[in-house]
Amino acid sequence: MTRFFLSSKPPAAFSAAAIALSAGLLAAACQTNTPTDSEPEAGSTETPEANASADEGGDSSDSEPLKLGSLLPTTGDLASIGQNMPIAVDLAVKTINACGGVNGQEVILIQEDSQTDPNAGAAAMSKLVEVDKVAGVVGAFASSVSSAAVDTAVRNEVLFISPGSTSPVFSQRAEAGEFNGYWARTAPPDTYQAAALAKLASERGFETAATVAINNDYGVGFEQVFVESFQEAGGEVVNSDSPVRYDPKATTFDTEAAAAFGEAPEAVLGVLYAETGSLLLKSAFEQGLTKDITVLLTDGVYSPDFVKSVGKGAGGSSVLGGDIEVLGTVPGADGQALESLTTLWAEDTGKELTAFVPHSWDAAILLMLAAQAAGENTGPGIQANLQAVANEPGQEVSDVCEAMELLRNGEEINYQGASGDIELDDNGDTVGAYDVWTVSEDGSLETIGTVNPGS
Repeated sequence: MTRFFLSSKPPAAFSAAAIALSAGLLAAACQTNTPTDSEPEAGSTETPEANASADEGGDSSDSEPLKLGSLLPTTGDLASIGQNMPIAVDLAVKTINACGGVNGQEVILIQEDSQTDPNAGAAAMSKLVEVDKVAGVVGAFASSVSSAAVDTAVRNEVLFISPGSTSPVFSQRAEAGEFNGYWARTAPPDTYQAAALAKLASERGFETAATVAINNDYGVGFEQVFVESFQEAGGEVVNSDSPVRYDPKATTFDTEAAAAFGEAPEAVLGVLYAETGSLLLKSAFEQGLTKDITVLLTDGVYSPDFVKSVGKGAGGSSVLGGDIEVLGTVPGADGQALESLTTLWAEDTGKELTAFVPHSWDAAILLMLAAQAAGENTGPGIQANLQAVANEPGQEVSDVCEAMELLRNGEEINYQGASGDIELDDNGDTVGAYDVWTVSEDGSLETIGTVNPGS
């Protein structure tokens, strides 16, 4: 798999001190993967409480340490993409703890598996906020899970920041004042991505398209913006009056595949999740419906496992890339901290950096920076300072240990993340460009450019 991001400017170098910490001190400073004395509930992982508080600066260590949670998918329909996201959150906590912690104490992280399931996600959020008493949660990935969990977070004044829930519904609810500032995200909403993909389709000369989407906040929201944007660009959506939307719990998709591909448009937009989406595209191919049709895909299936699940054709090449042309978009990452995170990630995990790892890292870092800026380890403290550490004014800083030191010294900062220059508006939204990806004949993912809906 090729790197999923393109960067047009050289990221700032990670400080020598942070690299040294990542190589040696991180494992000892915060053992986020070490079991506690009592076994945690199934699907959850908890850090041990620090034995001694950090002695940096003038921070008070009398209060409770900062407790954070994560609500991300290691099982379910989005597990193939989401499995590295909680690892990124864990790495962010270890890094901050290695350079002094937050407000004089090490951060405690409790990880929950959302299972890509709204009911499971809602139950896990209730545990995090009502039992574990966290001040902030990184998650969810699936918009449907975030929708099921966000009201519990808001009601308990817990900052809920998502690295990947991109449905426009959250912008609308925030605009209506439903979140009271306790919702944010480090990936831009699909009002931007859907418009970017529609622009890409138009630039490629497609005049007709059809749509098929998973029937949840993510799928329907993306589909609606794409249809509007593609039509505004002069294109025709042949099934706009009868959009194809499939049940997330379905196991067969012959009818949906026939409805989406049957009118032989030049392109079919698939707003899918990896597990169910692979079955739908495999059905379309096996029914002989995909000839001369380009499939437009999104971040929800950006995974080698998705391509493998669709399978191989009669000639032995990948169906996607070999028999079906694919064009897709995924939120890009081009922040100043990207290069240093890439190095740290490789050293700590031995893995290649994948999609949404930078966004997950940034979400966790922002929670900890906001708590330090507040001088208290509470949800309201984080909520009141999140925009202050993410936005102008303030000293631009991408090294997280340097950022923490500046805050301890009473300085204002403007955090420059790994995913990008995160500027949060009053709805908790940020903007960004998108990487354009395709699938080669051998089934590998390839980034081939960028697209920005506003350019």
